Amino acid sequence: MPTSPESPRHSEWLASTDLPTVHGVFAMHVFRTTIPDATQGHQEHVALVFGEIAGQVGLPVRVHSECLTGEVFGSLKCDCRDQLDMALSEIARMGAGMVLYLRQEGRGIGLSNKVRAYHLQSQGYDTVDANRMLGLPDDARSYEVVPEMLAHFSVQSIRLMTNNPDKLAKLSALGVKVDECLPVVTEPNQHSIGYIQAKRRRMGHDLPDWVED
Repeated sequence: MPTSPESPRHSEWLASTDLPTVHGVFAMHVFRTTIPDATQGHQEHVALVFGEIAGQVGLPVRVHSECLTGEVFGSLKCDCRDQLDMALSEIARMGAGMVLYLRQEGRGIGLSNKVRAYHLQSQGYDTVDANRMLGLPDDARSYEVVPEMLAHFSVQSIRLMTNNPDKLAKLSALGVKVDECLPVVTEPNQHSIGYIQAKRRRMGHDLPDWVED
């Protein structure tokens, strides 16, 4: 998945180390964006690699965006932490794969806007309407670093671990060869079910139609 020499590079590799986790030992690689974001400057993204992936075809890959509230503080309002854990566990089970952990809090709107949207959701608005009431897009994430991170490991094509058709479309438009999508479906709880149902109904995510209690 080579990048054109005429195209500007969006990231550079900085460092790596082995990272023992509850799912097994992953190699952690840190990349930094070379083109600063207008509000957040240069971002550092992570590739968590399991097994031998160089030159692989159909490699299981989860492109995952940061969620401070769920992954650090244990918020029950979303399925982000559950999806990350499931992806890491499945990649270890399959013997090879990668999680690309991108620093795009709140689907790219940033932490403070995410908290503002959370407040609106607590008043009864769903995740889509909350963003729109703040004058924000439904999903502001970008993925220009992904083909470069894959090219660093000479990965030829991937099996994308996602339920999100927009992510598939954006990655494909960037030249990432996706052989198939692997679902990452977790069980909702009483706090997250409304959020997850909104992703299915309003954003087209490939998810079951759970009945809300």
